Amino acid sequence: MPSDQSTWLLSIPQDGDSEGLLQEMHTKFSSKSLPTNGLAHLQIPAFKTGTLESLITLSEELPKQDSFFTQTIAKIVDILRNLLNNDPSKLVQHILIEERPVDEYLLNDWSWNEGRYVLHKSLKEIVDTLAKELTSIDNIMKSKLNNYNLAKGSLVQMQRKKTGNLSIRSLVDIVTKENFIQDSEYMETLLIAVPKSLVKEWNSKYEKLASMVVPRSSSSLASDEDYTLFSVVIFRRVHEEFVNNCRENKFIVRDFAFSEENIHTQKEELETADVTEKELWTELLRLARTNFSEAFQLLVHLKVVRLFVESVLRYGLPTNYMGLVIKPDPKYSKKMLDQLQAHFTYLGSRFGRAAGAKGSASTNEDFIGEYQTLLEQEMFDFVLYEIPWITN
Repeated sequence: MPSDQSTWLLSIPQDGDSEGLLQEMHTKFSSKSLPTNGLAHLQIPAFKTGTLESLITLSEELPKQDSFFTQTIAKIVDILRNLLNNDPSKLVQHILIEERPVDEYLLNDWSWNEGRYVLHKSLKEIVDTLAKELTSIDNIMKSKLNNYNLAKGSLVQMQRKKTGNLSIRSLVDIVTKENFIQDSEYMETLLIAVPKSLVKEWNSKYEKLASMVVPRSSSSLASDEDYTLFSVVIFRRVHEEFVNNCRENKFIVRDFAFSEENIHTQKEELETADVTEKELWTELLRLARTNFSEAFQLLVHLKVVRLFVESVLRYGLPTNYMGLVIKPDPKYSKKMLDQLQAHFTYLGSRFGRAAGAKGSASTNEDFIGEYQTLLEQEMFDFVLYEIPWITN
C-alpha cells in the first residue's frame, strides 16, 4: 500500500463534477469515522496528449526524473536542518511554499502554473523545462553549499587552534610581549607545556637541561587541567640540546616566535573568517528556503504530469480526469485506502484493471496487453502517486 508518510495524488476519469466527487468522498470518509480534513480537489490540466509512443517513452522516463526531484528536495531540507542545528521548530518556519505550509499549498485548491508552464507545449517540452529548472537549482545549491563548507571549515580550523590544552592550542591570546626577551643576539625565550604531574620535576630540572640556561628564568604563564605553560630563557647556542632534553623528559616545547604583526594578522584572519562564515550561512539559509519552495512546486507539477500520462494509458481518451489530494492520517491510512478502493472498484471492470489489487474487479488482460509493464508495482483501480513527507 502507499506510504502513510506521504501525500497521495489520485486520478480517475471524470464522470461528473469534481466538487461532487469531493463531497462524495467526504461523506464516505465521515460515515466510516475517517478524518476528512486531508481531502482536497486536484486540478489535472488537459495537456496535449501526443502520440502513444511518446506517452510510453515518458512513462518510462518520468520515474527517474521523479526520483531526482525528490532527492534534490531532500538534500535542500538536509541543508536547512544542518544550518538550523536540527531544530524542528525553526525548520518548520523555512519549509514553506510561497510563505505557506506544504499542506496548505497542496490542499488549498492547487492548480497548474500556466504562466510558467504553458499547456500548448508538448508533455516532453514541459517535463524538460521542469527538469532544467530543478537541475539549475541543484547546481546552485551544490555550489553555495561548497562555498559555505569551505568557509566553515576554515573558521573551525582557526577556532580549534584556540581550544584544546596548552600543549596544542594557539598561544596568541595567552602570551604578551613582556614574556619574551626582545632583540637579543645571544639569548631567547622558549615556551614549554609541562604536564601537571611533572611541574615539580620541571622546576627542579630545567636549569640542568642544557649547559647554558639562565638560572631562575622559568616563569609560569598559564595553566589548564592538563598542562602548565612556562617560559624559560636560554642561550641560542644550546637550543637543540635543550629541546632534545625536554623531549626526553616529556616537556613539550611550543614552536612559537613572538611577533606583534603575526598576532595582529591571526586575530584579523579569525575575525574575517567569522564574518565570512556568518554571511555565507545567511545567504545559504535564504537560498535554501527559496529553492525549497521552487523545487517542491516543480515536484508537484511533475507528479501531475505523471498522473496525466498514466491516466491516458490507463483510461484512454478523452483526456478528462479528476484528481484528489489526500493527506492520510497514519492511524487510519489503511482504512482510508480500503475505502478508496471500495468506492472506485467499478473502474476495475470498466477499464480492465489487473488482478492483484484488493477490491479490484476481474481482469481484462487483452486490454492491458503490452502496457502491463507501465503500470505501478502495486495495482489500484485508480491512478495514484505519492509525495513523500520529505520535511518530516
